[in-house]
Amino acid sequence: MADPKIDRSRKKLVLDGVPPKRNILVRLMKLVAVLGLMGATAGVLAIVGAYYIFSDGLPAIPKVDEYWPPIVTEVYTDDAVLAGEFYNERRKVVPYERIPKRLVQAFIASEDSSFFDHFGVDVLGTTRAVSKTVLTKLGLRGGGVQGGSTLTQQTAKAVLISAEGYKEATAKTPKRKIREAILAFRLEQALTKEEILYLYLNNVFLGHHSYGVQSAAENYYRKDVRDLTLGEMTLIAGLPQAPSRYSPFLRPDSAKKRRSYVLGRMLTEGMISKAEHDQANAEPVKVYPVEDVFHEFAPYFVEQVRKDVVDRYGNPVLLKEGLKVFTTMDSERQRAAQDSVLDGLMSVDKRQGWRGPVMQLATEPERSAFISKARKAMGKEELVENRLYVGVVTRLDDDGKGADVQVGPHQGRLPLLGMRWARKVNPESYYPASMITSVKKAVAVGDVVVLRHVVKKELTDDKEQWDKKLAEDIPEEGVKLFRLEQTPEAQSALVSIDPHRQYLTAMVGGYDFDDNEFNRAFQACRQPGSSFKPFVYSAALEQLEWTEATVIVDSPIVEHDPDNKVSWKPANYSEEFVGDVLLRTALVNSMNIPAVKTFGAVGVHNMADWAKKLGMTTPMNMDFSAALGSSCVYPFDLASVYSTFNRYGRKKPTYFIRKVEDRFGRTLEDHTAFDDAWAPLQDRVAAGYARLFEPGEQVMSPETGYILTHLLRGVVLQGTGGPAQKLGKPAAGKTGTTNDSFDAWFAGYTKDLVTVAWVGYDLNPHPLGRYETGGRAALPIWLNYMKRALEGRPQPEFYPWQSMQLARLYIDKKTGKVASPGAKGAELMFFKKGTEPKEAVPDKNQVGVDQFMMGAQ
Repeated sequence: MADPKIDRSRKKLVLDGVPPKRNILVRLMKLVAVLGLMGATAGVLAIVGAYYIFSDGLPAIPKVDEYWPPIVTEVYTDDAVLAGEFYNERRKVVPYERIPKRLVQAFIASEDSSFFDHFGVDVLGTTRAVSKTVLTKLGLRGGGVQGGSTLTQQTAKAVLISAEGYKEATAKTPKRKIREAILAFRLEQALTKEEILYLYLNNVFLGHHSYGVQSAAENYYRKDVRDLTLGEMTLIAGLPQAPSRYSPFLRPDSAKKRRSYVLGRMLTEGMISKAEHDQANAEPVKVYPVEDVFHEFAPYFVEQVRKDVVDRYGNPVLLKEGLKVFTTMDSERQRAAQDSVLDGLMSVDKRQGWRGPVMQLATEPERSAFISKARKAMGKEELVENRLYVGVVTRLDDDGKGADVQVGPHQGRLPLLGMRWARKVNPESYYPASMITSVKKAVAVGDVVVLRHVVKKELTDDKEQWDKKLAEDIPEEGVKLFRLEQTPEAQSALVSIDPHRQYLTAMVGGYDFDDNEFNRAFQACRQPGSSFKPFVYSAALEQLEWTEATVIVDSPIVEHDPDNKVSWKPANYSEEFVGDVLLRTALVNSMNIPAVKTFGAVGVHNMADWAKKLGMTTPMNMDFSAALGSSCVYPFDLASVYSTFNRYGRKKPTYFIRKVEDRFGRTLEDHTAFDDAWAPLQDRVAAGYARLFEPGEQVMSPETGYILTHLLRGVVLQGTGGPAQKLGKPAAGKTGTTNDSFDAWFAGYTKDLVTVAWVGYDLNPHPLGRYETGGRAALPIWLNYMKRALEGRPQPEFYPWQSMQLARLYIDKKTGKVASPGAKGAELMFFKKGTEPKEAVPDKNQVGVDQFMMGAQ
């Protein structure tokens, strides 16, 4: 039994706070345990509290089958050629199964080797990043924020960016890092590792506008991701850490070192063999910039498509929702249109004259410095035939028959035959009579000029500049030959429509989209000149029951405008008057006075309504000058109206978008023609059936439409549109030239294709030239295009007239009376039944009119 005294003593000691040493240690251990338990509890509570605080408002975990990130909208031609792309993030989502296993391994080796073992978060790395961020914010540590992200955390970051925006989701704050870690943990609980990789590999930013591995494969190597080599895969896998620092375009050496690191990690992890490592490591870093199909293919057409899609679906849908837009453009016709516009403008520009060199290098040191820079820029690049180059004139022949030029490292020859056009600018002079006879009249030593590399045959085949003696002076071979060029000052537009499919098959809005995005085909309102006259005569045929044989008096007139107190006296282009003419003769020869008188017979207000009914979207001038095309029109509108003429008066819309699909392949709109050979059968059947319920509006009788086409056919066969016969296919059309030749047009069509070509200056600094009519400036563009567009495609004569309420008679071109077949001055003309002339030309051999008409029908 214990001694009470001792117990009290001990108690006293305890009460005095001086326990024996053994008791102190026990107490301390108990205290530490209690405090540790309290600290752990507090820590757990803090973590739980932080979890709920920082997880508030986190986005839901994406379902893999509902993963719809922003992707590229693609624009295709009707024949499935990629013509343009629109995006905020250039991303193309591919299934996980399509991504090569080695590429997946490369990312894991370089970014997160323990990916298949962790629960989504690198705790030490995240803690270190948060603490260093806090210290940096408090000013206790310099430098930036350090990362510690697993692939799952990087995927979580991408989800946050999609939900909260880039600025909020990438903020350098502890809060953002904690929220990212929480979301990464949730991702690991909800998704398999493969699903996380699927999200990551389709989201990761890899530089050069590339989001995801498919986009990177296309951007860097122009390949599908499945076709990448091991060296290409490891270069891509090394980019996420710093896409700019390791850019193979900007820093190929750094990219190669980073690739070696990734290959080394794969070798260490046992993912590849030593032989595979060495072979991939020896591959040169060879990448290709992504093709800018928008600017290189058909920028005016695709930009018009973009505007239309944005107007109807909105810009966010275009840039994020991955639409597939199938246009009505025919890629071959589009190339033909662009080539024809370019060649046509070059020809027109040369007829204007030479505006001088790009610059003048007056001294030898200046010339030497320029040539030295050009040598370095070109390197060992060989000259390509028909490509444009900038060169320096280094010597002129004493006799003026040619000049020596230097293009980079290449010495060449500029013969006189390649620059006879280079007279001083003078719109009044006649081009063929103004060709220069010496190169000294155009260039001097030290001139920096634009040159086209050509072969001798191209120079000697140039009919406009042909000269036998100059051709003989050109060396046969061994000398690089050039032709003098300059950037055209004039502009052009071309619109080509398939009137039966209602497709805009080709469209060019100007010489150079990069220089000027103004689309003249849709935005330039220009005076159509005489190409408006078919509007006038179609109104008379339809509303007044006039005929091809209606007599109109070609005599001087003066129209008074009481409102503006001015008088207007129109004149014919020839400045002569011929008296009585038939309507057909007046249109075929593009006579002005008969057109004005016909316009007056129809009436100003009736003509304005008629033009609108035909499809004009711009208001007509309410005066008689409108008869000669003084009211401006858009080239697209003019082509649409001529398409109505081609369809014999049936007005229908013209489409430049054939079909639009969303990212899931669902059809949003479809205007496919039933006979479109490029379209899938299901589109042709469905849309073709729908077209049955869109018959269009018959704005004039088919008979009027046929007669008008017959008249325009006469313009080509007998009148101002004569050069169009070189097409070798039945064609109808009308030239147009405004006062002082500020605008030149040709609007023409075959059975299957309607095309309008316009040439002019944007701001009209001066006329195109005294001799630059629609037939000389615009028709060659139309002709060159139509030859290529219809190559190998027969064009029959226009629809048979026998099925219509029409009569066909031989008519005397002077009197408009019925004539005998084969009679001098007789011509076949068409009439609506009941409007044909009854009186015959007096002739003892003339058959009875009624009997002849019966035979003609």
